[in-house]
Amino acid sequence: MSTPVPARPIPRWSVASPFVALGTACVVAGGLVAAAVATSPSRLGSWAAAYLVLVGGVTQVALGAGAALLASRSPGRRAIAAELAGWNAGNGAVLAGTLLGATWLAETGGVALIAALVLALAGIRGAVKHPAWPLHLYRALIALVLVSIPVGLVIAAVHPR
Repeated sequence: MSTPVPARPIPRWSVASPFVALGTACVVAGGLVAAAVATSPSRLGSWAAAYLVLVGGVTQVALGAGAALLASRSPGRRAIAAELAGWNAGNGAVLAGTLLGATWLAETGGVALIAALVLALAGIRGAVKHPAWPLHLYRALIALVLVSIPVGLVIAAVHPR
C-alpha cells in the first residue's frame, strides 16, 4: 500500500494581490518617468525611473509573492496593511527626499522601508518549505535590500542633487 502524498498548501494570493497591484503601478510609473526624461535625460530622472521599477515595483511584488508562498500561516490584515503602508510610504519619502534634496525625508523613508522589511521577515517566521531554496532566496532578497538602504542613503547624502 502506498503512503499518501500530503497536498501542497494553496498559496494565499489574497496576501500577494495588494503588493502585486501596487508594485505593478510602480513599474508603470517608472516606465512613464523613463519616457518623460528620455528626450532630456537627467541623473535624478534616470534614478527615479530605476528606483520606481526596481524597489517600488519588482521588490514589492517579490515581497508579496514570497509572503503568499512561504508564510506558514496567513498574516492578518493589520500586518499586511502595516507592511504595505511602510513600504509605500517609505518609497514615497525616499523618492521625494532625494528629488527635493531633503535628506531628512529620504532617511525617514529608509527607516520606514527597514520597518516594512522587518515585518516581511516576521511574516515568514516559522516557515519550513521543501525545497528550501525559495525561502533562502526570499531571505536573501530582504538582506540585499536591508544592506542597500543605508548604502543608498549615504550616497544620496554625499552626492546631493
